[in-house]
Amino acid sequence: MFYVAEALLLGKGLAFSKHSAVHAAFGEQFAKTGLVPPDFHRWLGRGMEMRHAGDYGHPGEVSPEAAEQQMTRAQQFLDLAERLLGPLSDPGGS
Repeated sequence: MFYVAEALLLGKGLAFSKHSAVHAAFGEQFAKTGLVPPDFHRWLGRGMEMRHAGDYGHPGEVSPEAAEQQMTRAQQFLDLAERLLGPLSDPGGS
């Protein structure tokens, strides 16, 4: 989700060096303007929280159900990117 948000911001000529700046700018540029539903901004923040919990927290802190939900949201982010940026081409030609 983070990389999709970053790509969407790059499409507007915006680049940031901090995760928190990408999150804030995504909210300002996309959620607050109505280009994307506000849920996407919340999901981006929750994804960052869960990544930190999974990377640095205690074992079992992220449940399989929560991970599955985040995977579904990540797919929705990819679908959003395809709608806003266009489909990705297959470099292999298949």
